[in-house]
Amino acid sequence: MEKISPIRILIADDHPVVREGLAALINHRAGMTVVAEVSNGREAVAAFLEHHPDVTLMDLRMPEMDGADAIVAIRKEAPSARVIVLTTYDDDDDIQRSLRAGAKAYILKDARDELLACIRTVYEGGTLIPPDIASKLAASIGSPSLTDREIEVLQLVRDGKSNKEIATALFITEGTVKSHMHAVIGKLDAQDRTQAVTIALRRGILRLS
Repeated sequence: MEKISPIRILIADDHPVVREGLAALINHRAGMTVVAEVSNGREAVAAFLEHHPDVTLMDLRMPEMDGADAIVAIRKEAPSARVIVLTTYDDDDDIQRSLRAGAKAYILKDARDELLACIRTVYEGGTLIPPDIASKLAASIGSPSLTDREIEVLQLVRDGKSNKEIATALFITEGTVKSHMHAVIGKLDAQDRTQAVTIALRRGILRLS
């Protein structure tokens, strides 16, 4: 009888206690094994390329490179990579960022009972978004996205540039800059340009320079 290979799993989380707990849970289950544990996104990308795990458990908020960026980097090299976002946070910004990056499932760290079943589902090619998280995602669908030009303008606002400086940098008029910012503020449901930048950073639309 041919021996069935276990599901090989990579764990990426910056908290040692969390990694140890996940590894113990997984290694205790027949048919699953942890092949590597890492503490940040850069290490996750390197470990993935070294071990080629079947499933990766990825924390979102880690030092050096966050989980969403690590997912993007991994899927650039391996488009079929199966990644589960395992996190403490359940706000819709995190959900959208991770799913845009290519995550196959999103599960909270306190949902340990569902984790093993989630690993199996994703390994078999499925996706899994818990109902409560799916409802948050559904509520956010339909909010208009920023255009490339609006993001360029917002990046310069983030850098502290005035409307005049932005107009000069982008070879547009100040009136056009104001129009773009008016659109950005409306789309992000912000009160002003400063709050627009804050929301965009939180949602991953912008990065800190």
